[in-house]
Amino acid sequence: MLEILLAGGWMMVPIVLCSIVAVAIVIERFWTLRAANVVPDGVGEQVEAWAAADELDLEHLNRLRGDSALGKVLAAALANRHRSRDVIKEAVEDTGRHVVHELERFLNTLGTIAGVTPLLGLLGTVIGMIEVFSAIMVHGVGNPNELAGGISTALITTAAGLTVAIPSYFFFRYFKGRVEEYVVSMEERAISLIGAIERGTLVKGRSGAR
Repeated sequence: MLEILLAGGWMMVPIVLCSIVAVAIVIERFWTLRAANVVPDGVGEQVEAWAAADELDLEHLNRLRGDSALGKVLAAALANRHRSRDVIKEAVEDTGRHVVHELERFLNTLGTIAGVTPLLGLLGTVIGMIEVFSAIMVHGVGNPNELAGGISTALITTAAGLTVAIPSYFFFRYFKGRVEEYVVSMEERAISLIGAIERGTLVKGRSGAR
């Protein structure tokens, strides 16, 4: 493996660095985007239990915010439950934008890696072909050993760039889809909570808890 990396020339350095960053992002996103961190089960039942016990105060709302991404959205609605529907929706939407931004953290970087590494491989190919033609100009075409190095550089960098780009793009689209699913789920639960607030089910508790 080391021989292949060395044969690819200096263009392998940025490609390898991109691969390390991509692997780190994929591992971090898998850990962060677990359902237990984003939309855990039992949040709605917990809110209903707090409402029934008249415990929708600042302490409980802060606990809800810290539990999950969904908790942040629901806490925004509950903190404004004594206000109009428009105010509640605006608070939920503002919080939702921040939550989605957090869920999509590093995904732009992963997408950039997926787009850049093939170009780095192509650049390595161009550099390798330049070396080939330079060798032809100096030594002619009679000695294949003089041409092999440039051709090897061209092929290795192209393969390395695609090897990094393809899985990076796959995971980029996978995590994007996962975030979209979470957003739909959070929207559904937020709408359900707003409906419960309008019906007066969750209007207990001290107002002004933020």
